Amino acid sequence: MNKRDNLKRVIVDFKKLTPEILAMLVEKYPDGYDDDHIISFKNANNEIVEAVEVTTEDTKYLVKVSTKLATTMENYDEDDYEDFDNNDPEAVQDPDLADDTSDDE
Repeated sequence: MNKRDNLKRVIVDFKKLTPEILAMLVEKYPDGYDDDHIISFKNANNEIVEAVEVTTEDTKYLVKVSTKLATTMENYDEDDYEDFDNNDPEAVQDPDLADDTSDDE
């Protein structure tokens, strides 16, 4: 049995993104993610979800892809998060998307 199969799976919405997970994403996808990195799956409500994956020793995080995520990764600067705990979802703020007309992207 592959050890990676026993990982806890966690789906992470942008609102729940922590500095730690964001840092792992930026490290894994330094030039951003593209279609090859996106995993599609159906959630409990049978809705199709698109996510990118990062893995720690015991957890596989599936981070939902969105314009906010892409923008936040592009503008990542670890100094922005030095005053926050690694697991603080309040630390990662919505980016200012000038042309964003909907909140549920």
